[in-house]
Amino acid sequence: MIQSEGLVAAAEFVLSMLAQSKIGLLGAILIALIFAGVRAHHTRLAVGAAVMFAILMSHA
Repeated sequence: MIQSEGLVAAAEFVLSMLAQSKIGLLGAILIALIFAGVRAHHTRLAVGAAVMFAILMSHA
């Protein structure tokens, strides 16, 4: 229970930082997909979103 609350707090922090940065909505969506993929045990979704996020971060 404490671990999931910590993950939620970290996700909220990351999403708020992304919303204020150049990455914007697309970065927030990709982070949400990573968390959803990990939580649902869909590794292809999580890895694909992480790769796209890394590409987006390298261009920002």
